[in-house]
This record gives sequence, C-alpha cells and structure tokens, in this order.
Amino acid sequence: MENFNMKRLITATSWSPYLVGAGIGILSWFAFLTADHPLGITTAFENTAALTGKAVAPPMAETNSYFEKESPKVGWEWMLVLGVFIGAFVSSKASGDRNAPAVPPLWQKRFGSSKGKRYAAAFLGGALMLFGARMAQGCTSGHGISGTLQLAASSWLFAIIIFATGIATAFVLYGREEHSHV
Repeated sequence: MENFNMKRLITATSWSPYLVGAGIGILSWFAFLTADHPLGITTAFENTAALTGKAVAPPMAETNSYFEKESPKVGWEWMLVLGVFIGAFVSSKASGDRNAPAVPPLWQKRFGSSKGKRYAAAFLGGALMLFGARMAQGCTSGHGISGTLQLAASSWLFAIIIFATGIATAFVLYGREEHSHV
C-alpha cells in the first residue's frame, strides 16, 4: 500500500468519494455531538430572507405567522455556507484547478456560447433547487447526508428521487452522448 501523502491529497484536483464520504460522516457526527442538530444549509438562506423581510417591512413581520413559530437568526448553518465558499476557494488555489471555462463545452454545444445565458441558467437553477429544498423541508445535505445517516425513510426516498431527477434532467438538457464503435 502506498504511503499517505497529505500534500498530494491537498493539491489533487479531485478526491476519492470514499474519503470525502467518510469526512462528511465524521462532520455529521461532530454536528450531532456539539450542536445536537443535523447538517443542513438551506435554513441559513431561509433565516436570512426572514431577517431581511423583518428589517425591510417590520409591520409585515409583526403579522406574519412565520415569526410566531420561528425565531430567525444568523446561526451555525451560516458557518457551513461560509465553509463551502472558503473550502472551494482554498481547494481551487491549492490544486491549481481554476481554469474551468465560463461556458463549458457541453453547454456551448447545446445552448451556445453566451456567458449571460449560462449565468442566468445557473442562477435560476440554483434558485429552483433552493425552492425545492425548502418545499422538501431539507436540502441534499439535510436529507441526503444527515437524514440517510439517521436511516430516515423520507430521506432515503429523497436521495433516490434527487439522483433519478438529476439523471433525467441531464438527458433532457443534453441528450444522450453518441459513442462511435470501431
């Protein structure tokens, strides 16, 4: 077996899904141990929207039933949000993998080379995913990681549906790649 090399791991452009899965599992245990709460990231956005609404229109917030049940705050979930951005930045710097095109070839082949169209589609796709995560009362990290680790049937169903939907969406958007056989 090859010796473990931390520098090679940190500078790799991709990591083993098994290693990453084990790391996420350990992070989830840590979250339950220290915060008695599962991993999840969309609650941070929900709380931010509620706090923004409360700041912009205080009278509306006073009559909104959401605020009777919830007390929105900037909590530890925002550390996960920041961690995603910081981790992605550090990873891209360490690996030197910062040459991703603004318009990937597969997108360009199907939809053209417009950066504006690509960014608008990415934004709308992200907004749709966030909306869906709130409707499902959990995101891929909430259901797909924490829920499946707790063996929640709803989370296992969510994980199956999200993978099936992702595959179907990719086929609808990009079609099936043709391979030539020699």
